[in-house]
Amino acid sequence: MLDLDQYTCLGAALRDAVDRWPNETCLIEADRDRERTRLTYSDFKQVATPLARALQDADLNPGDRCAIIMTNQSKWLGSAYAIFQIGGVLVPLDYKLTPEEHLQLLAHSRAKFLIVEYHLWRAIAQSPEFKNHKLKIALVTEAPPTAQLSGGYRWEEFRRKGDPNFVPRAREDAACIVYSSGTGGRPKGCVLTHENYLEQCKALTAWYPFWPGVRYLSVLPTNHAIDFMVGFIGPFVCGACVVHLRTLRPEFVRNAFVRYKITYVTLVPMIVKNLERGLRANFDALPRWKRFLLDRAISVNRALTRKQPNLKLSRKLLPGVHRAFGGELVALITGGAFIDAATLQFFYDLGIPIANGYGLTEACTVLTVNDLKPFRADTVGKPLPGVDLRILNPDADGIGEVAAKSKTIMSHYLDDPEMTAESIVDGWLLTGDLGRFDGSGHLQLFGRKKNMIVTAGGKNIYPEDIEASFDGIAVKEYCIFAANYIWPTKVLGNEKLVMILHLDINQNFTDSTKSEIESRNQNLPDFKRVAGYVRWDKDFPRTASMKIKRNDLAEEIRNSAHPSTVKGL
Repeated sequence: MLDLDQYTCLGAALRDAVDRWPNETCLIEADRDRERTRLTYSDFKQVATPLARALQDADLNPGDRCAIIMTNQSKWLGSAYAIFQIGGVLVPLDYKLTPEEHLQLLAHSRAKFLIVEYHLWRAIAQSPEFKNHKLKIALVTEAPPTAQLSGGYRWEEFRRKGDPNFVPRAREDAACIVYSSGTGGRPKGCVLTHENYLEQCKALTAWYPFWPGVRYLSVLPTNHAIDFMVGFIGPFVCGACVVHLRTLRPEFVRNAFVRYKITYVTLVPMIVKNLERGLRANFDALPRWKRFLLDRAISVNRALTRKQPNLKLSRKLLPGVHRAFGGELVALITGGAFIDAATLQFFYDLGIPIANGYGLTEACTVLTVNDLKPFRADTVGKPLPGVDLRILNPDADGIGEVAAKSKTIMSHYLDDPEMTAESIVDGWLLTGDLGRFDGSGHLQLFGRKKNMIVTAGGKNIYPEDIEASFDGIAVKEYCIFAANYIWPTKVLGNEKLVMILHLDINQNFTDSTKSEIESRNQNLPDFKRVAGYVRWDKDFPRTASMKIKRNDLAEEIRNSAHPSTVKGL
């Protein structure tokens, strides 16, 4: 791979990478059974360079912000490469957000340019808030020939001949603005520098290296911090190949493992659990004698790989399982949410190394990961090279808040010095997660200190962002909390949201009010829904500017109400 210590910015590293491995395949894009695109690094450069020149000619200046809203595909990576070549700042947005949320984040990030898929642009253009957008140029991909683009330009036609003027950036300059949660409340834009990404990539590839010939299956959205790193930056600076699928239907994902001999894949715990259920169902359907032989082979593999993986041995002992994963899988990577230790152990016993990690968008990607020396299913691994972790104010069991210091920690939250000062203290990122170290240096997590939940799909849900969905309900005031924030349990998983309702004096909580709350709740995505409510008979504590003092309110509820008082919705 490239020596990343020699570079000051992602643009320079990526430019050298495409020149160093011109004939290696860098991108494969498949749609169901049909391969749509296959690009070498040389092909990739020929696609991205005219776009970079056109953007530069359109006055995308160093430091200007350009957003991307697309599903995983080659145009996503080609556009990002072009932006970095001319010194732009990338704003990767989640394509699953609503048009209103997209417009809010485009405004908050002050993006001047947008690169977006046609169906997403069409939805954005139909929003009532569209008329207020401040975009200078929108480039729309895959638009039908007769489509009206509402002022946008066709991505495929936005080209200029000649090489752009490469614009180097300093390590401390912003590379990306990444939003770490949904919207509706206070946007949380993490400003991540070129140094953050270069140092994160160096640390991750030290333990899980890429090389020419490696094929990484990109399943998570590319805007996600994990896939942006290990599904773009990591493979490219090592000459590896990224495989994108335009469908995530299970049968086509399974076929991709075999067809493309996948080396690495990153999955959120929810997908890992689905894989486990499928494998267990297949095992249960085997004739008794075959199941007996399988169980014996698993037991032998477990005994012989207790200290470290042995892929060659595991593939011989369990050839059918490994053929189903393409026969060349080196590791399955997971993180972003709680996952059962039993699930991790299940895959490891099959000879499929599974690297469980822990990180935050604010820390670029990953702080800890299991190095498999030995495999530990009950932890989130050890700190990566260059990462220092502390446990703040540990209790009698050694459990306290995890704090991190590293060159991978973000610069700040965009336009929010107050939140930045609360989150980064004396150079230490206060994660809000509760953990402790065991005797071998592995980190164990036990719950959250902060008012946030993480879904099985790896989404960060901040209760404050959901409150606007209940504006106008017939109560004096209300507030939403993570239940574990009010009543700490030191347990991860099955996290829920709870609404605190305060009625006016002599006001009754009517069936119609309850029905209105339930109706609005059902209109939310399932991962944002409130699980229950608590009736509260005191005024909420507020600041001089009438903001709810959330910490004080949570403390009052904690001291006066039991979790059993929560009524379901």
